[in-house]
Amino acid sequence: MQGTLTCGGVVSEATRDAINERLAAGEFFWLDLNGVDDEARNLLLNDFKVHHLAVEDAQHFGQRPKVEDYEGFTYMVVHGAGTDHTSTDEVHFIVAEQFVITVHHGCLAMDEARKRVGHGKASELHSPHVALLYLIIDQLVDSFFPMLDQFDNQIDELEDAILVKPTEAQLGSLFAMKRSLILVRKVVTPQRDMFAAIASGLTELPGISNEGQPYMRDIYDHLIRISDLVDGYRDLLSGVMDTHLSTVSNRLNVVMKQLTIIATVFLPLSFLTGFFGQNFSYLIAHITGRFAFYTFAVGLELVSAAALLYLFRRRGWLGNADK
Repeated sequence: MQGTLTCGGVVSEATRDAINERLAAGEFFWLDLNGVDDEARNLLLNDFKVHHLAVEDAQHFGQRPKVEDYEGFTYMVVHGAGTDHTSTDEVHFIVAEQFVITVHHGCLAMDEARKRVGHGKASELHSPHVALLYLIIDQLVDSFFPMLDQFDNQIDELEDAILVKPTEAQLGSLFAMKRSLILVRKVVTPQRDMFAAIASGLTELPGISNEGQPYMRDIYDHLIRISDLVDGYRDLLSGVMDTHLSTVSNRLNVVMKQLTIIATVFLPLSFLTGFFGQNFSYLIAHITGRFAFYTFAVGLELVSAAALLYLFRRRGWLGNADK
């Protein structure tokens, strides 16, 4: 069993004897577990009397944010931004009157929350439950803001690069960012709804009285801001993707127009050379001499090409149309 035990601001290694001593003394404590192995599972089932369904959920990660009431405790799942900014850190809470148990897999936000508790931030709040839950969950929720700031910078850089020269690599980056944003939205939306119920009092957490509700509303307010940012960045990504596709399409249209102009210029030239290249006796016998060569072979083709270029110029296909 890997974890720490925090009681009265003192952090120690989590052992079964130390935990049972705190349970027997009736002291409030925080047990932070790095995963649930067989020893931790037996501890939760036998010593803490946690329902086996909640223990099973704590063993298997990849769950959506939720809050469930059991007899004697409340089970809750909260997500924060991952360190790679492409995934989320999942933390499971077991909240009772005497203890708060957190289960995670190497979440850096938990280390930051432990530092805040150690620096005396918990003493500023009304109760130990409010202190732990607010400091931990607030750290998890606020971890989304740097992630979204990075999204903002990446979107601006991609938009500027696309306007200069669109590439397939940029399109791949856009799809990767869109998948990451969808992942954030999948956890932020249910988490926002969950804390809406907690902040309004529809869902009660052990140890959270009316004095602790403003702190839950503060977390809910942060989640609303994050949800709005996610929706805004999703629209921005869609706009940047449309810009990329439009720019590529416009460049393709320019190339096709240039090729069409070249093909159109050579169309009458091909007709003239084909016509005068026929091996009829009349053409061979009568169209002879240097004058006929310069008139029909060179002059007529130059005139037809010049006429087409003038027409394209008037239509504005080669630049600004003549006024």
